Amino acid sequence: MSMPELAAPGWRRFLTARRLAPLLMILIVGVLVLAPLLRILLATLSPAGIEAWGAILASPMSPNLWWRPLMNTLILGLGVSAGCLLLGGFTAWLVVMTDVPGRRILGVLHTLPFMIPSFAAALAWGTLFRNGRMGGSPGFFEANGFIIPDWLAWGIVPVLIVLIAHYYSLAFTIIAAALSSVGADLVEAAQMTGARRPRIFFGIVLPVVTPALVSAASLTLAGAVANFAAPALLGLPVRMQTLSTRLFGMIEIGQAERGFVLALLLIAVSGIFLFLSDRLVSGRRAFVTVTGKGGRTRRFPLGKWRWPLFVAGFGLAMLTTIVPVVVLVASSLATQTGALFSNWTLHFWLGEGGGQIAQGTAGIFRNPVLIGALLNTLKLGVVVALITMLLGLALAHTITRNKGTVLANILSQLAFLPLLIPSIAFAAAYIALFGAPIGPLPSLYGSFTLLVMAAAAHNLPYAVQSGRSVLGQISTDLEESARLTGAGPLRRMWAIVVPLAIRGLLAGAILVFVKMVRDLSLVVLLFSATSPVLSMVAYRYAAEGFMQFANAITVLILVICLTASLVAQALQARVQKWKE
Repeated sequence: MSMPELAAPGWRRFLTARRLAPLLMILIVGVLVLAPLLRILLATLSPAGIEAWGAILASPMSPNLWWRPLMNTLILGLGVSAGCLLLGGFTAWLVVMTDVPGRRILGVLHTLPFMIPSFAAALAWGTLFRNGRMGGSPGFFEANGFIIPDWLAWGIVPVLIVLIAHYYSLAFTIIAAALSSVGADLVEAAQMTGARRPRIFFGIVLPVVTPALVSAASLTLAGAVANFAAPALLGLPVRMQTLSTRLFGMIEIGQAERGFVLALLLIAVSGIFLFLSDRLVSGRRAFVTVTGKGGRTRRFPLGKWRWPLFVAGFGLAMLTTIVPVVVLVASSLATQTGALFSNWTLHFWLGEGGGQIAQGTAGIFRNPVLIGALLNTLKLGVVVALITMLLGLALAHTITRNKGTVLANILSQLAFLPLLIPSIAFAAAYIALFGAPIGPLPSLYGSFTLLVMAAAAHNLPYAVQSGRSVLGQISTDLEESARLTGAGPLRRMWAIVVPLAIRGLLAGAILVFVKMVRDLSLVVLLFSATSPVLSMVAYRYAAEGFMQFANAITVLILVICLTASLVAQALQARVQKWKE
């Protein structure tokens, strides 16, 4: 008997239905996530790539290409992380652990800033604080007689402020969830022994919430390190470079290998910080509390400080949420940034071209390019949301139904790999893989297809996590009963899993849709004239000094995101009424 005949039964046993699905999913995720990373690595090992490594790390150009951008990136990452911990920790403590008035209102308000794109806050800052250093129209304050120093108008200080205002609500959400788990019995027991508030805070509250603090610090740091919009809008005009803006510049001017090297270095920087934060949490074992009264939260009385602290919390929410939106809306209606609240006009929205306003540029709803960008943005959001959630559900189903196996563990690791990769570096990896023809496949660079593929792959972790959370509530007995009646895998998925998981899938799909509508870091390298999207068009207008148009487009993005959230709530109220 020949060797192939002896091996055949073994292969048949290995390729059973139980193993075939994980292998197929690993192949799909490997092509979407792992292959672009391997391709970008191989590109930097070519002769041109070796030269790029030398130019970036060990040449007279290294300070400008690597060291200064790295220093600015680290300053932003660490500064934003520290600022977010201070603001997010303070507001979480105020809402969860004190008797401050209006706690529910404050809680809602402090979750909103993260829903506003970071480039919206950067545009609002520029509208208010822009000075005459870079030419063009001055900002609101300088036009009204205030002297705005360069360090406040441009550079690392405004970028820090904008990113802290954007990301602190993420820290607030994480820390507030941890503080709510601090049982009242622990605090009351400490008070009965005579412990003072500082002792209670440092001895009980802080150890319990330390994992949340580390998690919030690592996530906000990773977000700041990878952010492109704020450094590009407020830093590039004065040549303040970060790794993300330098990466964009290299690829934009055609030095792809240097851009790929910077992408790998950016991934390494983000990965190192996330690894260190994970080790910091996993190395501690003193965070678990066992108590029978964990459902109650002890609220500390503020006494005479109740209303002053309410004003402080409410004021912070207004400055980071309401004020930027008001500024953007007013700017989109004002003919001059120096007079935001007078002489309003709808020209930047509905005006015809050829007039004296805005150099004859038509309003956004009369501009064919912007209308096309709006349609492309909506199409991109819907298509990516559908593909991501269906693929995420399939991956989550495969992982949960094969839990504990080697293949399921490999698939889980691959599915969550994009969390470690900054958006702009992920886009660079897709350019490296699909920017040139692959055999009979044509180049996808600049196509809508490439945007969809990159966006779907980068959003896989959110879709998989959403799918796992809903599948955890569906008993496997239902599928097993259907299998015994002869229903195939696709039939079981469509008839049982999808209807029962539709509510969670809708929530996850809306999250992906909103992320794509407001995303700039991912699309900035994949953008082309044939596939424009609103966020990129707004960035282009802002870079060219057309602030009213940029702000109007940003307001439109905010309206789309808010409408999507309301539609999601309405849909969830209509489906699965047996759960009401």
